[in-house]
Amino acid sequence: MRRLLTLGAAALIGAGASLPVAPAAFADEVRPAYHFAPARNWMNDPNGLVYFEGEYHLFFQYNPYGDRWGHMSWGHAVSRDLVTWEELPVAIPETDVMAFSGSVVIDWNNTSGFGKNGRPPMVAAYTGYDPKTKNQSQYIAYSNDKGRTWTVHGKVLDIGSTEFRDPKVFWHAPTRRWVMLTVRAVENRLSIYTSPDLKTWTHASDFGPAGGRGKNWECPDLIELPVEGGRPGEKRWVLGINLGDSGVGGGSGGQYFVGNFDGVHFTPDPSWGREPQWMDYGADFYAAVSWNDLPKTDPRRIWIGWANDWRYANAIPTYPSRGLMSLPRVVSLKQTPEGYRITQAPVQEVETLRSSHQSASAFMLGENRTALPIQGGSVELDLELELGSAEQVQIALTDDKGFETLIGVTPKTNEVFIDRTRSGPHFHDAFADRHTASVDLKSGRVRLRAFVDQSIVELYVNDGQTTITDRFFPGGGGLKWSASARGGTATIRKFDGWTLDKSKVP
Repeated sequence: MRRLLTLGAAALIGAGASLPVAPAAFADEVRPAYHFAPARNWMNDPNGLVYFEGEYHLFFQYNPYGDRWGHMSWGHAVSRDLVTWEELPVAIPETDVMAFSGSVVIDWNNTSGFGKNGRPPMVAAYTGYDPKTKNQSQYIAYSNDKGRTWTVHGKVLDIGSTEFRDPKVFWHAPTRRWVMLTVRAVENRLSIYTSPDLKTWTHASDFGPAGGRGKNWECPDLIELPVEGGRPGEKRWVLGINLGDSGVGGGSGGQYFVGNFDGVHFTPDPSWGREPQWMDYGADFYAAVSWNDLPKTDPRRIWIGWANDWRYANAIPTYPSRGLMSLPRVVSLKQTPEGYRITQAPVQEVETLRSSHQSASAFMLGENRTALPIQGGSVELDLELELGSAEQVQIALTDDKGFETLIGVTPKTNEVFIDRTRSGPHFHDAFADRHTASVDLKSGRVRLRAFVDQSIVELYVNDGQTTITDRFFPGGGGLKWSASARGGTATIRKFDGWTLDKSKVP
């Protein structure tokens, strides 16, 4: 959770910003169809992701009073399928401190003593930000009614810092202790604490600076994953660290490390290099954290990110809400020739939204644009491309005003990209950009799976070995799809497209 230095309008919008586009330019009629956004007002980091008694809980940073950052509280939504969400009343409101980012656990053994009638409590750990002193310290609150109401227990960890935040708490079974990850943000340092009861915390170790560094580290997470393609039974821990700036997309971004965790120390694998490895190569996947306490019948590790960038987040031209979550993603870990790398895939439940299936195969692309057999701004596309002699292949999403967003492949440079330099009317100097990811294209083939939802593209390359997530804000009217090849020819070997619509969920 980023602490803005001032609530003045100029600082909120950011250096180099112009005035936002009028709200009517991107209002209710083009709200996302299947990504979560609050009904109104400002939203940022996902918080408190936990599963309990049939419900996936998504808490989030929320301003109940307006559509800019401020008055930070915990918003709340629940889902039974990870694709249809019910927004609930504010869970943890601002008091004398703002409720910054954090996490939620189910205290199954009632170590905290907050449980009632033999039922385990939900316990939230969050950063309390005092706007008078600027102090940031860790608080806990608890709920005995499935997160609908909360009792604030109070402050449990204070080191006297103005840059100490974002507690991610989980139970470490081998040591039978709770673990809390926090960041000493401007130091680019992770601090690890342990506790027997969620109320008394002891400093265990620190990690960092390492990998990507910037003005601050934020929103840590630590998950254990089996290694696909590794030794039999091999598991490794993946540590996620988000950066408020200096990410691969030019602004906010997330990096990860792979190593071991013994309940006290996180140690990167000896093979892990110094260069940062990025969760996503776009500009709009930030503060990604994973769900705690998924059911034992579900072996997946699932996380979700805030689809925005701190450079322009307060200026994006949406109304009456400002803020969007990515799709929930399944995170896996693979052993590759380059070492350990994560892969990501949208949760399979997204496929329940599909309707109006369109398919095609073996059609040639050249300089002239070929219409793709799908229209609209809330779709899933799945393409298998044979790159042929093309210098570049482009998939274009064009609106009635002539603005367009491009998804492209450049074989010579082994790159896949999203180009939003001409996506819509100007609203901020930092927005128009082209974001690239390196992909091995020596085979001459690539699979692109894109989830588009009115103002966001989530691109999964080669079964999620690489992802690029970018927002775009078109100028108005219908959205149409086409494809072309520059400097040669290419072939779409297989095309599948669907409209995605929550009303189609059984």
